[in-house]
Amino acid sequence: MPTLVLIVLAFLGLLYVMRSEAGPIPAMLVTGFFGLVGILAEANVIGIILLLVTVGIAISGLPSLRSKWLTPRLFNMFKKIAPKVSDTERTALEAGTVAWDGELFSGRPNWGKLQAFTDKGLSDEERAFVDHQCGVAAGMCNAWDIAKERADLPQELWDYLKKERFFGMIIPKQYGGLGFSAKAQSTVLQKLSVNETLMVTVGVPNSLGPGELLLKYGTEEQKDHYLPRLADGREIPCFGLTGPRAGSDATSIPDVGTVVKRTVDGKQVLGLELTFEKRWITLAPIASVVGLAFRLFDPEHLLSEEEDRGITLALVPRDTEGMEIGRRHHPIGSPFLNGPIKGDKVFVPLSTIIGGEEMIGEGWRMLVECLSVGRCITLPSGATGTGRYALGWTGGFARIRRQFNVPVAEMEGVQEPLARMAALGYIAQAAVYQTANTIDHGEKPAVPSAILKSQLTEFQRQILADAMDIHGGKAVTLGPRNYIGIGYSANPVAITVEGANIMTRNLMIFGQGAIRCHPFVLKELAAKDNNDIDAFDSAFFGHVGLIFGNAARSFSQAFGVGRPKVPFSGPAAVYARDIARLSAGFSLCADAAMASLGSKLKQREMLSARLGDVLSNLYLASMLLKQWDESEPAEGEEALLHYSVQWLLNRAEQAFDELFDNLPSRALGLMLRVVVMPRGRRWKRPSDDLARDIANAISNDTALRTKLLQNTWDLHDGTQDNPLASYNDLLSTQKRAEDLYRKVNKAYAKGELPADALHPEERVEAALAKGILSEEDASFMREREHKVLEMLTVDDFDYDAFVIDKAKVLRHQPA
Repeated sequence: MPTLVLIVLAFLGLLYVMRSEAGPIPAMLVTGFFGLVGILAEANVIGIILLLVTVGIAISGLPSLRSKWLTPRLFNMFKKIAPKVSDTERTALEAGTVAWDGELFSGRPNWGKLQAFTDKGLSDEERAFVDHQCGVAAGMCNAWDIAKERADLPQELWDYLKKERFFGMIIPKQYGGLGFSAKAQSTVLQKLSVNETLMVTVGVPNSLGPGELLLKYGTEEQKDHYLPRLADGREIPCFGLTGPRAGSDATSIPDVGTVVKRTVDGKQVLGLELTFEKRWITLAPIASVVGLAFRLFDPEHLLSEEEDRGITLALVPRDTEGMEIGRRHHPIGSPFLNGPIKGDKVFVPLSTIIGGEEMIGEGWRMLVECLSVGRCITLPSGATGTGRYALGWTGGFARIRRQFNVPVAEMEGVQEPLARMAALGYIAQAAVYQTANTIDHGEKPAVPSAILKSQLTEFQRQILADAMDIHGGKAVTLGPRNYIGIGYSANPVAITVEGANIMTRNLMIFGQGAIRCHPFVLKELAAKDNNDIDAFDSAFFGHVGLIFGNAARSFSQAFGVGRPKVPFSGPAAVYARDIARLSAGFSLCADAAMASLGSKLKQREMLSARLGDVLSNLYLASMLLKQWDESEPAEGEEALLHYSVQWLLNRAEQAFDELFDNLPSRALGLMLRVVVMPRGRRWKRPSDDLARDIANAISNDTALRTKLLQNTWDLHDGTQDNPLASYNDLLSTQKRAEDLYRKVNKAYAKGELPADALHPEERVEAALAKGILSEEDASFMREREHKVLEMLTVDDFDYDAFVIDKAKVLRHQPA
């Protein structure tokens, strides 16, 4: 018995020391004390073992002792097995900043740091722009007209976008731009997502492109010339990065620039000779100025003794001799302007280099630094906005569409995807807003940008798939009345561009975060590169302390011991504490995977993806809790919070499960499972009761539906029909209509109405004739059924309407 007691007490003492990462001396005091107690209590075996452990901790943990024998050996071993970080990778790793993602990587997230990103909301000017200018622009769009009849935005819409400086949201007012915050840019793009071509057209110039590059790196002369012209639309920009052989691996671009001397107007001019072939360049067909990325060489050493000068960026006017531009690609589902650019030995002066000669060779750094912000905004905002509209349309449709004498929104098979759509939209709204808020505080969130881009566009894919399923034939029949089909077919574009989701999930989120966000890995690699053994000793043993600390935190918190302090109250507090627990488990598993696989982890992409999935779900859940804490919840919103966070945490635990099952070392996987989830998985998928409540709320005129559909075009104030406004109008009188439906259907079931009154309109008239309905009620139902039928109706066309070459039409039947 004394032996068992000593083991338990020593274990608990070490657990406490490990949790607090107190260092070797407190650990020695614990093991030494209980070792002596064991000897005195005649539990000699455990006493001696604990004293030996004390000695081991001393010689391996005390800096003065370990530096003489252990650290040199570890340093030599580390230099042999540590992954080599290329210059390209190092540039990507050093781009951007680390904020809340670093807290999650530490395993001991300090929620105060997240709360420090205070939110002041949009300015009055920004709010007015979202409410008015964005509504006007959205009201000019008809998806069928844009996608099928003109393959472009209408001229009046182009004129309006330029006049109101939509293309200058990121450009400061001193250059004629709007100077909007990141939150405002995101909100604008969400509202414009009523049409994907409109969103892309506005989003791209405000994301990665000449405008942002000029702002951050351009010379004063370049800024003064181009920024005012970009802001008011006199210049339409595009940026050429990808090509036939360089997509996700942008550093492999084969496009070449050579420093040469040319005779221009009788004078010798130093410049660049560019040969390039670019593909998939948004706005290229109409661009007036083209940003280009290329590899610069100086074979004649006209600028320096270095021949290979690295990736460089230049800004080339459209009318430059030798540049081929103007043809179009045909993006799936959407006709946004996109096309190829070619050039063979195109000569441009050195002044076209963005930032001038000082920025030669800095192109890759410039691009990844801009991506860390731009990728957080454009596609995540577009996906979030699309989700808002799809949810509004689908909730409305499911309530007015009746089958078996009830709205389909009352059917559980429909309620499940409706609730899922609401949750995914709710998570996306919080994540994109709160991440944009960190950008407004000066952060450049590289890892969160990868999380948002991949996760939110996948959310969009699921939301649109659910919307299509619920709409059925209404959505699969294209035409002017179909408000969702074209957007659905265009969804693969968001999945593919700005870092394909397969690559982003498998390589970037954890691959970049493991080094960039980890408290010690980057320091260890720097110590290796600098051959600094003292810096390595400090970083490595700090890393060891973190590993033991996370193991102790993860294990003890699973039993409710040592719960972390969180700044939330109510339902958010429970979730925040469990995010902290899973963060400790994630950090431990990340270290275990890196230690056991070393440089091979790069090739084990499925394992890397699962670690990235854990981080992604914890990040999204954190953003959701912050949004909940800072906003006034609507009636019914708590159910949506529970559903959404439980769904995310369930996914995080599922990723842990798959990681444990697939680690090459089965023993390591089992050990991690015992430490990280000693009581098994905690979070089940959200309950059916929650799904029913949420589906009911978003398919009726409720405060929750109104809140989820904020920042959408939801008014009858445009030149085009607004289906969302129509659904909102119908839902506003839904209760009255349901009462009348029940009255009429009950009378029909009793035989009080003619058996051949099969249409709703016929039953209304029969009920009026029988005195079952008043004239007022009958008039209301006539008008309502007319509106409902209009929303359910699909388009039809002439037999040969879709045939481009009419000579190829087959007439199967006589006219």
